Amino acid sequence: MADSPSFTLHPIPKAAFIAGYAGLLPQVIAAAMVLSGSEYQWTGLALAYGYAAFIFSFIGGMWWAIGVTTRKDDASANGIFALAVAPSLLALATYVPWIWGLSWPGPSLAWLGFFLLLSPLGDRWLRARCALPLGWMTLRWHLSIGLGGLTLLLAGLA
Repeated sequence: MADSPSFTLHPIPKAAFIAGYAGLLPQVIAAAMVLSGSEYQWTGLALAYGYAAFIFSFIGGMWWAIGVTTRKDDASANGIFALAVAPSLLALATYVPWIWGLSWPGPSLAWLGFFLLLSPLGDRWLRARCALPLGWMTLRWHLSIGLGGLTLLLAGLA
């Protein structure tokens, strides 16, 4: 049996912080579209919804990767991977009102904003079961408050 590969967790680089903060720009642009009072308000709301749902699903993908690569033991594997798929399933659930012709996108944006704001609690739970790089929680809180807050703002404007 071959030896398991090992690797070293490095602190989150400055480039990841810069890219992460730049990742808030689509939601800022969506907010500008909504606040413009132009014919692009609805497009801005749809953009905001789609981007928040994509990023929330992306968070689950990060959790999956962390669970696969830095899990401390197999005892918590089921919980880790259940946590990892939850964002995609919740994002999909927020899409259902639009499919059924119910009130959308305001309530869906509100739920996504709420989920995004709380998502670092998943990272906190994960930290006890997986190795996380130095700076991970700081970046996650900053980006989650930024995107979750903007998404909730847009929910209020919808």
